[in-house]
Amino acid sequence: MQSAAQAWLVYDISHDSFYLGLDAFLAQFPIILFSLVGGVVADRMNRRNLLLVSQYVQMATAFILTALVMADVVQVWHILCLSFVVGTAQAFGGPAYQALLPTLVGKDDIPNAIAMNSIQFNIARVIGPTLGGIALTTAGAAWCFGLNGLSFLAVIASLYLIHVRYVPAKSTEPILKSMREGIGFIRNKPGMDGLIVLAFGMTLLAIPLLTFLPVFARDVLHSGPKGFTQLLAVSGAGSVCGGLIVATFGKIEGQGRSALMILVLLGGIIFGFSQSTAMPLSLVLIFCSGAAMMMSMSMVSSLVQAVASDEMRGRVMSVYNVAFRGGMPIGSIVLGKLIPIFSAPVIMGWTGALLAVLGLYYLLVQRRVAQL
Repeated sequence: MQSAAQAWLVYDISHDSFYLGLDAFLAQFPIILFSLVGGVVADRMNRRNLLLVSQYVQMATAFILTALVMADVVQVWHILCLSFVVGTAQAFGGPAYQALLPTLVGKDDIPNAIAMNSIQFNIARVIGPTLGGIALTTAGAAWCFGLNGLSFLAVIASLYLIHVRYVPAKSTEPILKSMREGIGFIRNKPGMDGLIVLAFGMTLLAIPLLTFLPVFARDVLHSGPKGFTQLLAVSGAGSVCGGLIVATFGKIEGQGRSALMILVLLGGIIFGFSQSTAMPLSLVLIFCSGAAMMMSMSMVSSLVQAVASDEMRGRVMSVYNVAFRGGMPIGSIVLGKLIPIFSAPVIMGWTGALLAVLGLYYLLVQRRVAQL
């Protein structure tokens, strides 16, 4: 809900796609700066407590943005600063969350747990934009931000209720040494380096499709906030379907090869969406892109989780988090600068083609991921 309203608010205030990209960049850049440290911290303290702090900070920023909009003093720089604060909180909460999740289930259930987690996240993406669109068009952006702040109360209450089976042992080892151990663990596992590159490539080339949906909604499809929220909601619905497919089949034979084939398909779908000028066709393609994006990302994530031990999980997932989240700000800031020059359809068409090439490279040339 907040992301939809925030994206529209930034574009409505600035009328410049560069600020859309900059906002996404500042929300994700702290992941690059602090996630490795966050991974070390997640391997040294109760991950639930670390995650709780992250949730409290994000809730506070939502309420601050609500107050700024209600007072009618909000400016783009306010939104950009708060996005950076949220990104910093997620840099520590992300590794803690990803390391905590597999310890709540058995190892054989990890793919299903990751897929089900993706489903609940994307159900929120379906419901959120729908409610956000209603709140945005009828009551204003402040309601979107305020309701988002209240939603953190349910997450915080749930964290207090869960039983944590694994609590990392305390350590006095230097942080840099712990980081090196995590990176060394990844380098010594066959195919892991390829999975990290794929995580970066997917978010670099695929996630900007969602970041720049306001541009497609307004300038290409000639629709307003209603069309934008329709695109977001249908994309989320596709992601839910993709997550259900992964959860149904769980861990499958040749999961690495399957993830790469879906990644190639995703590149083709993004290319097709970029060339569409009809809303019905765009809705079909954004649904398919959501499903393909979620399936490929869930499969890659479950492969990484399957090889990480509990005592190394925070550090391994922090490196994965840097790659996965690091592609978003770079893609957003670069494409945000290129779109006004070459147009959104041209730039997103190229990103779709590059994504397909990346998948084909690991599928046909460098085959260590395909063999997992």
